[in-house]
Amino acid sequence: MSVFFPPIYSQEEAQKIDEELFTEYLFSVDQLMELAGLSCATAIAKGYRPTVFYPKRPNKQLFQNLTSQCEKMDIPFLSYFPGESSLITDSYNLIVDAFFGFSFKGPVRGDFGMYLSQLIKAGVPICSIDVPSGWDIEKGDPEGIQPESLISLTAPKLCAKLFKGKQHFLGGRFVPPDLAKKYHLNLPPYPGTDCCVELLTQDSVDDDKSKETKDK
Repeated sequence: MSVFFPPIYSQEEAQKIDEELFTEYLFSVDQLMELAGLSCATAIAKGYRPTVFYPKRPNKQLFQNLTSQCEKMDIPFLSYFPGESSLITDSYNLIVDAFFGFSFKGPVRGDFGMYLSQLIKAGVPICSIDVPSGWDIEKGDPEGIQPESLISLTAPKLCAKLFKGKQHFLGGRFVPPDLAKKYHLNLPPYPGTDCCVELLTQDSVDDDKSKETKDK
């Protein structure tokens, strides 16, 4: 059953919550990455064989370890980005968009602009993680990626109000109750032992309100 959970917090608030998870609640970066990743993997339909495109690799042990683990699990990496959008269309059934995080600001630079343009042209369903790549966290981007699915992490960001896709999930069962109360997150209940919950999209809520108005 889907529940409605309105987007409630800005980029600054998102950064503060993350900082408290690290400093006060003593989560490590790799812990949160694993929990968030599990939420995303659970929300995405089963049955896909992933291929990873990882164009900019930080020189940090954590990311090197994760890359090595993927390679040892025989998960293939693309050595280059397909130059023609038709190659993406013919080769993949779903694109998981995780280029940028919620801290992204400013225009898309370098090759990333080309990557996003090709993804839009390909017409393959896109599932964006937390914030669609290239979007302003509060204002969105009507000309940018328009994902079919969105997986918000911790709580939906303000730009989720502009999400027009079919499915909106929330992953973030790792948020301590005291932190949720402090920032008035009013998190929805997670079913059973699930680490993600499906939310009603803004369009669904607007449609319900329109029907209620007509029925009166």
